[in-house]
Amino acid sequence: MVEAASGQAERAVAERDGRVGGVWASGSAVVGLIAAGTLALHLATAGLYGLFIDELYFLACGQHLAWGYVDMPPLTAAQAWLARAAFGDSMLAIRLFPALAGAGLVLLAGALARALGGRRFAQGLAAFAVATAPGDLLAASYLSMNSIEPLLWMGCALVLIRIIRTGNTRLWLVFGLLAGIGLENKDTMLLFGFALVAGLLLTPERRLMANRWFVAGGAVAFLIFLPNLGWMIGHHFPHLEMLANIRRSGRNVALSPLQFMAQQLVFTGPLAAPIWLAGLWRLLAGRGARPYRALGLAYVVTIGVLLAVHGRVYYPLPAYALLFAAGAVALETWLARPGWGWAKPAYTGAVALAAAALAPVAMPLLPPEAYLRYTRALHLSPPQIEHRQASALPQLFADRFGWPEMAQAVAKAYFALPPDERARCAIFGNDYGEAGAIDFYGPALGLPKAISGHLTYWYWGPRGYTGAVMLVLGDRREVLEREFEDVQAVAEIGQRYAMAQEHFTLFVCRKPKGWMLATIWPRLKSWD
Repeated sequence: MVEAASGQAERAVAERDGRVGGVWASGSAVVGLIAAGTLALHLATAGLYGLFIDELYFLACGQHLAWGYVDMPPLTAAQAWLARAAFGDSMLAIRLFPALAGAGLVLLAGALARALGGRRFAQGLAAFAVATAPGDLLAASYLSMNSIEPLLWMGCALVLIRIIRTGNTRLWLVFGLLAGIGLENKDTMLLFGFALVAGLLLTPERRLMANRWFVAGGAVAFLIFLPNLGWMIGHHFPHLEMLANIRRSGRNVALSPLQFMAQQLVFTGPLAAPIWLAGLWRLLAGRGARPYRALGLAYVVTIGVLLAVHGRVYYPLPAYALLFAAGAVALETWLARPGWGWAKPAYTGAVALAAAALAPVAMPLLPPEAYLRYTRALHLSPPQIEHRQASALPQLFADRFGWPEMAQAVAKAYFALPPDERARCAIFGNDYGEAGAIDFYGPALGLPKAISGHLTYWYWGPRGYTGAVMLVLGDRREVLEREFEDVQAVAEIGQRYAMAQEHFTLFVCRKPKGWMLATIWPRLKSWD
């Protein structure tokens, strides 16, 4: 009888974990296969399009390691430095860490579903929803802080679930470690941390904060964050100045609350949206998830703050793996009723078909001409985030074109200069993409490092140049003629699919009107 009871107990655990049918049919195996497919997809497509404008800047920052930058904490620059130092300058090397982060988020989604009581179907559905969400596909397709951010948010969420479930408040130290690393990656970690604490304070689980481990976890997070905080204080919080400039310029597309939430459906996938909506309902009102209500409230607080401060529409994206996990558990429970077995494959198939249709819009999967034919046929296009004129391609794709050709045109003009002028010639980019393209592609072409007043490039200064001879990218003749006696057009730059602002005349400028770069450098600052 004891053996029979033990066997029944083991079978119950196996059913809960989705291990009936062998290890390869378990929930963990399903999630692992989806994560492996995600990684393979991103690695296979890493070189289809060129470097994104932000990647060029991050790679340049990786050559100037510091505890902070005008627009970000140090982790992305460190990631760029490590990728190049360990693996080289290939597209695959630069985009390896984002691809790994995308696969890691899929694993985390499965772990969250399991921690919330989900069996095989719930774990697999949560993992698949995250793997195919358009916003997550995009984030894992290029080097940025946005690829790592969901791992850190969801890592904190998973630790909090375990604290609630087990009462082991020592885990606040792990929470603090992840939160501190998150603060070194992107400032929005402050928002999610605040939202989680607010959610706890609004529920009985607030008792889990009334101990020394919660304070110790906060201290760990603060100590990890302290170097970046010190950098920001020492540089008078340049990020806040930049954000104020962006607000004044009206660069970001303004959305109403209804439009903001509608865009969440786009970033998570329209047919997958019922999963996370069910997850939000379960966390806020479901009986089975009552101890985890703080997590649902954290999402509500996050959205409320972003609407109040007019945050960018993709800022909540790192939170959806949690909602997908909770929703997958809810759907698994609802569809376990007699007569509903058909709904699991039917709904999963519909989500898969919709994801396949949207994937080429979310990340570079098709060559440009094929992409244009595809989106025209289906009347699909990604949402616009900034008021910038793109090309035939949308901004998030167009900003990956034209950079090698730009560097080549500059190199041709640079080596056409007389040797004495060439030795004194500065290459000035009006944005960090132009300067970053010279810094990344230029060494192989024999070019010196660029200078720029844009964002952190401004801190790196004029690199000893006087301004006597300059090749200027991305500026207008009438502006340059106010500063130089001699302004000559030397090339027309612009690749077919590149952004409109990267189609311009390259000028060589000589004989500055009574100034030197070192003296006018303060007014060249461009933080927007």
